[in-house]
Formats: sequence, structure tokens, C-alpha cells
Amino acid sequence: MSKEFFSPATLSPPVGYSHIAKVNKGTMIYLAGQVSSDASGKLVGEGNFEAQAEQVFRNVRIAVEAAGGTMADIVKMNIYLVAEVGQEEVPKMRAIRDRYVNTQKPPASTLVVVSRLARPGWLIEIEAIAALDD
Repeated sequence: MSKEFFSPATLSPPVGYSHIAKVNKGTMIYLAGQVSSDASGKLVGEGNFEAQAEQVFRNVRIAVEAAGGTMADIVKMNIYLVAEVGQEEVPKMRAIRDRYVNTQKPPASTLVVVSRLARPGWLIEIEAIAALDD
């Protein structure tokens, strides 16, 4: 299997993500949206965006590793932030993300602001797709 991450010069330069992730063959792993809950279901970091972001990326890593992959196998990531999270918080989330993803070949990513998530108190949710060698 091969994975290519690239951004054509004819698109705007991305910051911390790739415009395109191309996968040839392999096993695809689809990770459900991960939130800032611990293994017991308890909210981690109530009201603290950075603590929640850290827990969410930790949960994404746990999920992809449980499927036999690594964070470097993630080819697509969708990040959902609630509207109450200010724009000034986004760089903090990116710094946390950069400790988890391959920054040399970052996944294709989308950042969406939503009015709310499924449960009160959640500030961020991340779903991801990973591609593994067969």
C-alpha cells in the first residue's frame, strides 16, 4: 500500500494539514468521533479547552492503535469545535495536534464550528480515517 499526502500549488497553502491524502490499496479504518471522556465515560477537562483537546487526541490514538494502526496511518481527520470556543483557542489545539500527527505528512483535515455537540460540556470532537497496510 502507498499513501501520498500532498497539496497542489494551485490551492492555498495549508497550515498543518494536507489538501489531499491518496491511498492505494490497504485496509481502511473508520474511527467514530472521539470526545473528551476517559475510559469510564467521565468528562475530562470540563470548561478547559486545552485539557479536552489533549484527551480527544489521546482517545483518537487509543482507537487507531486498538485497530492495529498508528497516528501516522491517519489519512483524514474531521475536527468539530463548539461555537463557544474562541478563535484564539485554535492555535492551542493545533499545537496539541502536532504532538500526535505526522507533521511532515499531515492528514487531510477539516475544521468545523458547530453550535453544540451531543452532550453538554463537550467542546471538541474528532473523527478520523486511517489506512493500514494489508
